Amino acid sequence: MSSMLNKTACSSLNLYPFPLFDSHLHIIDNRFPLIQNNGYLPPIFTHQQYLARMSEYHLTGGVIVSGSFQANDQGYLIQALTDLGDAFVGITQLSVDVSDQQILQLNTKGVRGVRFNLRRGDKDVIRHLTYMAQRVHELAKWHVELYVDAKELNELYSTLLKLPALSIDHLGLSHAGVKLLIKMAEKGVKVKATGFSRVDFNVPLILKSLYAANPSALMFGSDLPSTRAPRDYSDNDFIMVADTLGESAALKVFSENAINFYKPSNTNCGTS
Repeated sequence: MSSMLNKTACSSLNLYPFPLFDSHLHIIDNRFPLIQNNGYLPPIFTHQQYLARMSEYHLTGGVIVSGSFQANDQGYLIQALTDLGDAFVGITQLSVDVSDQQILQLNTKGVRGVRFNLRRGDKDVIRHLTYMAQRVHELAKWHVELYVDAKELNELYSTLLKLPALSIDHLGLSHAGVKLLIKMAEKGVKVKATGFSRVDFNVPLILKSLYAANPSALMFGSDLPSTRAPRDYSDNDFIMVADTLGESAALKVFSENAINFYKPSNTNCGTS
């Protein structure tokens, strides 16, 4: 774990007395390639900026997620994992022809899964989803993460439930798919409680429904720096989750569920 994390993230929490393992964040470093997606390029968001923003939290680690604007670049992710230390893990994007050696090498650097962006990426990649999910799980025990509108889950449902391990970003985005998302959570699919301004439904109500369906499913994340979201992440999002779910459930959603899923090398910071 980096000394910066020890100094910045292990400070006592002033907002709420819960440890946080941040299940979804982006590091955007212009020293590495950034690719326009639908004409969009994100603002720079360094690991120092992230830690400064989260300095009031009882941060125990987190998950650096590759965005569409980073394509299959691994350089930025390896650097970010080095900068933030071994309490953090990475979720990457890979081409289907990636070698076994590359996957295993990324695993040693702290990568724990591969992301498919069906929301803003090439939806044709769904053809490779089952193959890649099985391959990375057999090689490195990785899981698959999907950025997808839940209203599209119906046609993918049987395929997704056969995958070894799966999480869905941003509460599935759409009320039209909530019932199916809850059904998937009941069957063990993880759901990220992130990006609340991106969704079109009552967040507290859906959080309660998902937690009731499977207390191990929900994983909270800041979604920083909230690229293309209608509004930036707010501390009130964190407080709302705690108020909505209560103490014992909040402990699971803020840290325990994600730690069990991502298995970081180190989560000692601030866990006492």
